[in-house]
Amino acid sequence: MTNFSRAGVYLAAMIFGAGLTGQALAETTVVVGYQQIVGPFINAIADGSIDAAAEKAGYKIDWRQFSSGGDISTALASGNVPVGVIGSTGIAAAATRGVDMQLFWILDNIGKSEALVARSGSGIESPADLAGKNVAVPFVSTSHFHLLVGMDQVWKIDPRSVNILNMKPPQILAAWQRGDIDAAYVWPPVLSELMKDGKVIADSEQIGAASVPTFDGLVVSTDFASENPEFMQAFTDALAASYADYNANKAAWTADSAQVANIVKLIGGEAAGVVEALGMLSFPDAAEQASATWLGGGALKAVSESARFLVEQKQIDKALDDYAPFVNASFAQAAAK
Repeated sequence: MTNFSRAGVYLAAMIFGAGLTGQALAETTVVVGYQQIVGPFINAIADGSIDAAAEKAGYKIDWRQFSSGGDISTALASGNVPVGVIGSTGIAAAATRGVDMQLFWILDNIGKSEALVARSGSGIESPADLAGKNVAVPFVSTSHFHLLVGMDQVWKIDPRSVNILNMKPPQILAAWQRGDIDAAYVWPPVLSELMKDGKVIADSEQIGAASVPTFDGLVVSTDFASENPEFMQAFTDALAASYADYNANKAAWTADSAQVANIVKLIGGEAAGVVEALGMLSFPDAAEQASATWLGGGALKAVSESARFLVEQKQIDKALDDYAPFVNASFAQAAAK
């Protein structure tokens, strides 16, 4: 989880060779970048299923790792990267700043992987007890967004009654260990550490269900999508298959499974940690992607609300009147049929 977009899988694509304006040719290569978060997408990279689908459509994927959502946003804006993974808050920021792109796949619902934890002995048993307490959160992050949304729309708490402190995750852990803070809204691995001596009193799954969710999503430049429909559909179909397999067999994704080994091989870490992180996220299948919950309406609402949040935090000057042009459900709809 990251600012603007949770530390997650990032996708970038650059097309080389001939055939960009017409039907894709066999020699067309797409450079695809990813980053270190867990999910069916990473397994689908490692097991070659996305490569196989792309090759049938006449494309070859060159997988490469990217380091930050900021890099992806900049590359999208420059036109050098037509496809990328950005979180819901980052999508709102990039769209508002004029990046011509479309959200076409929800990589994950952040859900339980971001949570509000109260320190043992703090006297906080529920969100109603936050008044007068010191609560830490990384500002302008998806956690910050849901903390404020929870106060405003769900718990009906005046944020001015709570001492909200801007801290990065390592600072949160240090302050927690010193006893300087009473609660924190954050993500793993710091979240896992806080839970050893704390109690989860709310999470982004609960707040998202009562308001708007936070998520990581795949976006594509509008021009690239229209010029390369074969690649886009093949790619999305492969994603749909990988998500369907996970949701049907998630119990089999254990620490000693091939799928978890694939993820560890590609992004590092420990198998047990990967399993724990998978359990905190949810991964909507193609039908849910295309439904009103996500690309059919929910994602648009989430991006719009995120833009309003960014204006309040003075990260953007003014929100757009309509973010609908930045959501494209057509590829997920076709994959769901």
